[in-house]
Parts: sequence; C-alpha cells; structure tokens
Amino acid sequence: MRLPYGPNWYAATMGTGIVAVVLPGLPFAVPGAVPVALAFWLAASLLLAATVAVMLHGVRQDGSLLRRHYDDPVLSHFYGAPAMALMTVGAGAVVVGQDVLGARAAVGLGAVLWAAGTLLGLWTAIAVPYRAITRHEVADDSATGGWLMPVVPPMVSATTGAALVPYLPAGQPRETLLLVCYAFVGLTVIAGFLVLNQLWQRLIRHGALTPATLPTVWIVLGFLGQSTTAVHHLGVLAPSVVPGYGHALSMLAVCYGVPVWGFTVLWSALALALTVRQVRDGLPVTATWWSFTFPVRTVATGSSALASATGLALFEIGAGIATLGLLLGWLAAAYGTLRLFTDQPVLQPEGCRMLVEVQH
Repeated sequence: MRLPYGPNWYAATMGTGIVAVVLPGLPFAVPGAVPVALAFWLAASLLLAATVAVMLHGVRQDGSLLRRHYDDPVLSHFYGAPAMALMTVGAGAVVVGQDVLGARAAVGLGAVLWAAGTLLGLWTAIAVPYRAITRHEVADDSATGGWLMPVVPPMVSATTGAALVPYLPAGQPRETLLLVCYAFVGLTVIAGFLVLNQLWQRLIRHGALTPATLPTVWIVLGFLGQSTTAVHHLGVLAPSVVPGYGHALSMLAVCYGVPVWGFTVLWSALALALTVRQVRDGLPVTATWWSFTFPVRTVATGSSALASATGLALFEIGAGIATLGLLLGWLAAAYGTLRLFTDQPVLQPEGCRMLVEVQH
C-alpha cells in the first residue's frame, strides 16, 4: 500500500481530535457526548502516532524529505499542521483523557504535547514566512487559505495553554503563562489579518481558488474562531490570576469576540457559497478536504464561548449549527481520505508536486 507523507496530512489528526474538544464544551447537553468525544480522541491519538511513524520512515528512506517540503512554496505552509495536531491531542487528553489515563497523567501528557506544539508552532510562524520572503517565488495569485497555517499555531497555544494555567503554582508562573498566551493571541490576530488581506485581494482580482485548493478558504475561520475562543478562556482566568487588571482582559471575550463573530458569519457564508459552486463544477478529492473540519470547529467553540459570556440563545444556536457543520465536514473529509487510499492516486494541493510518497 502506498502511504503518502506531507505535513498537510496532520490536518486529519487535527480534524478528528477537535471533535473530542468541541462536544463536551457545548453550551447545551448532548446525550452521549463524552463517550463519543473519548472515541474521537483515541482515534486522533492513533492518527498522530501513525502519521509520525510514516514521517520517520520517510525520513529514513530520504533524508532530504523534510527539507524539500520546506522548500516547496505551497506545502511549506502546512508545517503549522503538525504543531496544531500535537496540541489538539494534548487538549483532548486534558478534556476527556482523564477517564482513561488518570488526572495526573492526562494533564502531564497535555503539558508535554502543548510545549512541543508551541515550540514547533513558533518556529513555523517565523521560519515559513522567512522562507517565503527569501526563497519562494510568489506570484500575485499565489495566496490561498493555507498561508494562514504557519501563523495559527500560536493561537492554538493560547487556547490550549489556558487549560494548563490553573495547574501551575500561583503567582509568577501562572501570570507568566497567562500573559504569554495573550501575546500568542496578538501574534496570530495581527499576522492572520495581514494574510487575510492578501487572500481577499487574490480572490477579488483573480477569482476563486483552483479546485484543489478551494477548500482552504475555510482555514480563515480557524484563526477567527480560535481567537474568539482564546480570549474567552483566558478572560475567565484573568481576574483571579492578575487581579490588578484581569477584569479589563476578561472584557475582551465580548468586546473582541462579538465583532469577530459577525465577520466569521460573513466568511462562513462566502466559503460555503464558493464551495457549493465548485462542487457543481467538480471538487477533486485532496488532503485539503480536512479544511472542512478544524476551522469549523473553532466557530463552534467561539460561539460556545460567547454563549457562556452573554447567556444569549443566539450564540447557542450558532454553536449547534457549527457543530453540525463540523460533523458533516469530518464525514466528508474521512470519506475523501478513504477514496484517496482506495480509488485513486493522492492529489495534493497545487504546487505540491515535490511531495514524496513513502512506499510500503
């Protein structure tokens, strides 16, 4: 069987593991949510282990594999996916893994994966743009939603790091981690909107993305929804961790979150319209179909956060719709992946012709 390796395939772990985080955090009760979440977390853990194993095998077969991916002007952006996959599995360990591992082991695993994912995510946020600036040939119509992948991991660090703050000793350790997470929020928000501006211009001036890369327009929802989620989770902790100014930080949950949620709804409608249009013309099955999962999840968690902060049914309804979209997106991506491995050769995003397939 021919097994592909590329950093974009870590999106399968992200998209699967994120279901485990979303279901228990919804602002309304869902029968069987915890067992289903646990099953998705276990599946994501196995996917992560399998993808890492394939990567290591590929590196042993070809020592230049990772370097060639890094040099590719499209595939290099997806180096953010391994970082987020690590943190997604780590977050699932803290949220639902305690029933299997025990509280101490689950939190320990979550902390280790968070640290590894954070370091890798900071590297991608710097190294990938640096590579694009110094080595890649970038045309006016090159921008895709995938350009957000290297700068989103620090926002995931901020969100998942919030869950670890209470486990640190009170005082400097908690305050430091909390404010570092807020710094991560700023890093991704500013960088994310810079990239979004380039993507917007590309869409307006050159039309819809190519069929293979069209699903990446959904990645925009990732940093929008994740930022709303992050400022809420951090804001809940802020008053007790930094009492001098914590209340001001906690207000960001609504003051920042609601306006961004409005733009999130707009972009969701635009992404859906573009996707439906492309489906009518033919949407090729590629690894980018996993873009239908993790970004949509952040809309669910962001809406859940606003529902918790405001108590409004509007955001509860938004969380429910986004969760349904996440599950449908996961089914579509899982079906597409099955087709890739059984019916046809693997199709990678445009420009990924340098992808090396591992032979078994």
